[in-house]
Amino acid sequence: MRKISTRFAVLMAAAAVIPLLAYGVLSIMSSRSVAQRTVILGNQDVARRVGEEIEQYVANSVRILTAVAVQLQNTGLAPWQQDRIVKDFALEFREFTEFTVLDENGLVVVSSTLRQPTTTIPGANSIEMQGAIISRFTLDDDLLPVAVMAVPLRVLGQRGGWVIGRVRLEELWRMVDRIRVGEEGYALVVSDDGQLIAHGNPDEKSKVARGEDLSSLGLVRMVRDTNASPQGVAADQYETDRGRILGVAAQLPQVGWTVLVEQPQSEAFAISIEQQRQLIVAITLALFAMLTLGWVWGRRFIDPILRLIRGTAALAAGRLNERVQVDGTDELGQLGVAFNDMADKLVELQEDVRKKERQAMFGRISIGLVHDLSHPIQNIGNSCKLIVKMWDDHEYRESFKRTVERELAQIKRVLDDLRNVARPMPLERFPIDVNKAIAEIAESMSTTSERAGVTLGSEMVFGQLFIEGDLFALNRVYRNLIMNALQATPPRGHVVVRTLRQDDHAVIEIADTGCGIPPERLETIFDDFVTTKRRGLGLGLAISKKVVEQLGGTIAVTSAVGLGSTFSLRFPLTHARPSQLRAVN
Repeated sequence: MRKISTRFAVLMAAAAVIPLLAYGVLSIMSSRSVAQRTVILGNQDVARRVGEEIEQYVANSVRILTAVAVQLQNTGLAPWQQDRIVKDFALEFREFTEFTVLDENGLVVVSSTLRQPTTTIPGANSIEMQGAIISRFTLDDDLLPVAVMAVPLRVLGQRGGWVIGRVRLEELWRMVDRIRVGEEGYALVVSDDGQLIAHGNPDEKSKVARGEDLSSLGLVRMVRDTNASPQGVAADQYETDRGRILGVAAQLPQVGWTVLVEQPQSEAFAISIEQQRQLIVAITLALFAMLTLGWVWGRRFIDPILRLIRGTAALAAGRLNERVQVDGTDELGQLGVAFNDMADKLVELQEDVRKKERQAMFGRISIGLVHDLSHPIQNIGNSCKLIVKMWDDHEYRESFKRTVERELAQIKRVLDDLRNVARPMPLERFPIDVNKAIAEIAESMSTTSERAGVTLGSEMVFGQLFIEGDLFALNRVYRNLIMNALQATPPRGHVVVRTLRQDDHAVIEIADTGCGIPPERLETIFDDFVTTKRRGLGLGLAISKKVVEQLGGTIAVTSAVGLGSTFSLRFPLTHARPSQLRAVN
C-alpha cells in the first residue's frame, strides 16, 4: 500500500476504533433518516442552483437594458441617433421585443417598434433589481411569458426619463424544462404574489396558462417566512394529484420569486433501505481492515509530515537554504521533492526579483533623464550652432545668453531633484505672506495656462496669512503643483488656487477639473520615481512632500477619476512678520 490516502485511512481507523464503532451503530439506526435528509439537501441544492441561474438570467436582461441607458444618457444624441441605438439593440438581443425611451414627462422619445409603443413604466406589484423596475410576469398573445423592465436615465446627475424594455422570458421556460431530479422530479417557479410562472412537467403546463395561484401552498408560505426559513430554503411533504410528494423550495432574494423542486417520495427514498444494508457491510469490513493495518503503517506515516512541517516553518522564517529529506515514492515523497524544488525556485526568484527591481529602477531613471535633459541640451546645441554664424549680432548674443542660462538652470533643477531625493535640501525659515506668494505665482503662470487653454483662477482668504518657510522652495512646490494641474486638465477646464484659514493653520489648495487619479495610485503618488505621466523621473511630488514636511507642514490629495484632483498644503500660522525679523537682525 503506497497510497497516502490508504495509509491515512488505516491510521485514523486504528486510532479511533471505539468512536467508529459507536458511529457505525448510530449510522445503521439512523440511515433511513440520513438518506432522506441527503435527498432533501440535494434537491435544495438543485433549487438553489436553479434560482441562481434564473436570477442571472433576469440580471443579464437588466444589464442589457442598463447598457441601452448608458448609451443614451449624458451623450446629447439627436433623436435619430437614439432611435438607431434602440433598434440596433432590438436586433442584437432578440429576447427583447421592444425598447422604448420616455422623457421625464412620460412621453415617447424613440422606440424600436414600428407600431405605436404600448409599454409603460411598471407600476403596482413591480420589483426592483440592480436599479431597474420589473413588472409582474404576464403572458403575451402567443402564451409566452413576458415582463416589462424600466431603467431611469440620468442627465447631469438628475433623472431625465426612462428606458423601457419588454422582454420575453421564453428562455426561462426552457431553463426550467431542462431540470430533472431522478425520473419524475420537476422544477416550478412561483412569482412573489404566488402566480405560477413556469413548470417543468409537460403535463402541468396548462396551469401556467391559467395563472394558477400557489400562494396558499404550505411550502411557499414556509420559505417566505424568515422565522421558519432563515436561510431562504425549506422542505415539506404533501399530497398532490401525483401522490405523496417531497417538495423543496428556495427563495430568489433579488426578484422575490420562489423555485420549487417536486419529486415523488416513492422515487426519492427508494434507495434508503439498500444504503442501510451497504452501510452495515462497509462498516464491518472497514473495521477489520483498519484494525489489521492501522498499527503497521501508522508510525511510518507521521514522521515525513513532521519533517515537512519543520521545513515549511524554516522557509516562513526566511531560511531559504532549508531542505527536507522524505523517503519513499508515495505522495509524501513527491511532496518532499516538490518542497525542495520550490525552495530552490524561491532562491532563484528572489535573486531574479532583485535584479529586475534594480534594472527597472535604473531604466526608469535613465528614461526620465533622457526626457528631462534632451530638450534643454538640444536647445543649447542649436543655439551654439547659430552663434557661430551670428556671433557679430549683439541682439542674438543676448538671446543666446538667456537661452543657455535658462536651459542650464533647467538641467541644474533636474540634477538638484536627484540630489534632493537622497538628502533633504537646506531650507531657510522666515515669515512669508501666503496670499502674496500665491498671487505672484498664479500671475506668473497665467501665460502658461492661456497656452494650455485652461482657466487659472485664484481665491484668497481675506487678510494677511503668514507662515514660516523658504520662499524659493515653496514657490517651486506651488509651481510644480499648478503645472501638474494644468497638464492634467483638458482645454476649457479650470484650475483654482485658493488659500484658507483653518484654526491656527494656513491651507493652500490647488484644485483642477482634470482626468483625476485612480484610487490605487493615490497611496504611492508621493513616492520617489512614481508618476502618472508617460515620461519623467516622477520626483516632483516626492520632493514637494519632503519640502513641505521639512517646513513642518503636511500635503494631501483627494481625487475622483473624471472629475479632477485637489492637492492641499497645510502649515502652522506664525505671528512673526518680515519687519520684526529685520529688527532682530
